[in-house]
Amino acid sequence: MKTIAVVGGGITGVTTAYALARRGFAVTLFERHRYPAMETSFANGGQLSASNAEVWTHWSTLLKGMKWMLRSDAPLLLNPRPTWHKLSWFAEFIAAIPRYRANTIETARLAIAAREHLFGWAEAEGIDFDLRKQGILHIYRHKAGFEHAGRVSALLAAGGLPRRAVTPEEMRAIEPTLAGRYYGGYFTESDSTGDIHKFTTGLAAAAARLGVDIRCGQDVDTVTTDGRRAAVVANNATHGFDGVVVCAGVASRELAAQLGDRVNVYPVKGYSITVNLTDEESRASAPTVSLLDDETKLVTSRLGADRFRVAGTAEFNGINRDIRADRIRPLVDWVRECFPGVSTRSVVPWAGLRPMMPNMMPRVGRGRAANVFYNTGHGHLGWTLSAATAEMIGDVVRQAVEPTVSVQAGAPRVRAV
Repeated sequence: MKTIAVVGGGITGVTTAYALARRGFAVTLFERHRYPAMETSFANGGQLSASNAEVWTHWSTLLKGMKWMLRSDAPLLLNPRPTWHKLSWFAEFIAAIPRYRANTIETARLAIAAREHLFGWAEAEGIDFDLRKQGILHIYRHKAGFEHAGRVSALLAAGGLPRRAVTPEEMRAIEPTLAGRYYGGYFTESDSTGDIHKFTTGLAAAAARLGVDIRCGQDVDTVTTDGRRAAVVANNATHGFDGVVVCAGVASRELAAQLGDRVNVYPVKGYSITVNLTDEESRASAPTVSLLDDETKLVTSRLGADRFRVAGTAEFNGINRDIRADRIRPLVDWVRECFPGVSTRSVVPWAGLRPMMPNMMPRVGRGRAANVFYNTGHGHLGWTLSAATAEMIGDVVRQAVEPTVSVQAGAPRVRAV
């Protein structure tokens, strides 16, 4: 049986390990934390949102970033201090703008493919992750944003995703707890939400039952290969494998450089708050339908009966995991404005680093060496795309490194990115 190392125990690493084990590989997963899903896969916005597939490689993103540069509470915050990594990333971002349309369509297609796998795995493995299949409502306060959403809807439809425009009256029928004045909205009934941390830990347990050796508390310092065997050095111990898959989030860039590859992920920080709904009025006043507010770039998820997650913002500030009060405050204020009946006495703040590629597309496929593979760089859609890209990389590895045992994976073929 061929041996494969997976570096990284977040949503992409765990789904990759699970997909490889189903294909008959002997998989060892390395995670530096004590448990899986303790970084970016811990407390994200919760949306499984094909409707949020629009890539950011648009001139309007750059204009907004420059406009908001001096606002500490801006939805998109760019630290103006230049670094070579940041400059090279934005240069590639600009170069990818002509692919905006094609990449948005491709991302929507991947997101739709991911649903089937993720829901199927959860059902087969008995994973409870507070799944709600109640759709996602995008809300717009101004005509310009609503009209742009109409153009995006045409791209999503080209990728196979229908969504419909709704009036302010229809918006309130969909989610009666929403307060405020809005120009209009778009509703995607097929989207859903869930707790990424609960799903990832549940799938990690399922992967372990399939024989995956999950090694937590293992800080991977070095990964090397001679093209036939790969070596992973973790906690000063060297382990040999037939191949390695890098799923290491924002650390993927450094590990790829050791392997002779360029994977230009940049850490884009996002924030979230989890509002504990500790009284009956708060539980009744919190939304059950997931929202995306176009103006503030905030998303919401109702996680079970007594938790309400609000997340968003994008901060370009390098490897920085500080939870800033001036970035959390707008999230709390948004809850008070849009859902005044929800108490914010019990709020848990969090921040995580999204690994983003300049073209907003995940890096899924082979490296320069024959036994090196990547499944990383999913940006703000790691939760949404992870099941599809895990199946993709599973097929790529199987084609490159034939296992001695093959398990039916039941996955449609999707193109590597």
